[in-house]
Amino acid sequence: MRHPLSLALASLLGALLPLGPLVATGQEIPAPPVSFSPPPDRKIPSGPFGDLVRKGERIFTQTGKYAGKYVGNDLTCESCHLDRGRKPYAAPLWGAYVSYPRFRSKNMKVSRLGERIQGCFRFSMNGVAPPLEGDTIRSIVAYSFWMAKGAPVGTPLVGTGMYHLPPSPHKPDPFHGKKVYEARCALCHGADGLGTVSGGEIGFPPVWGPRSYNKGAGLAKVGKLAGFIKMNMPLSKGDSLSDRDAWDVAAYVDSQPRPADPRKKS
Repeated sequence: MRHPLSLALASLLGALLPLGPLVATGQEIPAPPVSFSPPPDRKIPSGPFGDLVRKGERIFTQTGKYAGKYVGNDLTCESCHLDRGRKPYAAPLWGAYVSYPRFRSKNMKVSRLGERIQGCFRFSMNGVAPPLEGDTIRSIVAYSFWMAKGAPVGTPLVGTGMYHLPPSPHKPDPFHGKKVYEARCALCHGADGLGTVSGGEIGFPPVWGPRSYNKGAGLAKVGKLAGFIKMNMPLSKGDSLSDRDAWDVAAYVDSQPRPADPRKKS
């Protein structure tokens, strides 16, 4: 008769055997994402650091006014990172800060957050990159740091980055997308896609044309734009379009003219 301890050990080993291939191949079971909410504005501290955070917010929401020499279009940081960088699935700042440094296939290198922000100015703003050690980058990084206060590092957060819309079962149709755009998007962004102006200020940003993001920007990719549209558009009515409509609107917007990728000739 086998000793009870041996039986118990055999049972334990049997229970662990299914995990063997995972351990042997170095795979890890991914941790489930956790929820996070950034601190409210009233929590911004007083003193030099708080001043830098507030400066970062001003640059973020009024980029042309406070960092105009680096901007080449009518967009602000908030045009893509909605609600002052707070909104989930619109690349929120609180998710960005704890995600860097990270490897980016776009430039095939490990980038710091400041370098990622430089890319935003170059592509989404169709401008030039501010210096890494200058006040513009330092202020936005400080604002990002404050927004991420209390967020776990190295743990997936619900709403980080952009929403990844499942692959479309049909080829995205820009002709149908034009109809959806005219019905659901043109009121804000204009039938011509060039945005709207109110009181001399940009009311809603252009989504194509010479004053929009260039072909090197992240949203110039149909898949990424479709996810952004699905979760965030129309403004304040996110997740109201069907997946198909989101894909088709993205295809339509992407088919329109915009500035060239600065890394290329067209």
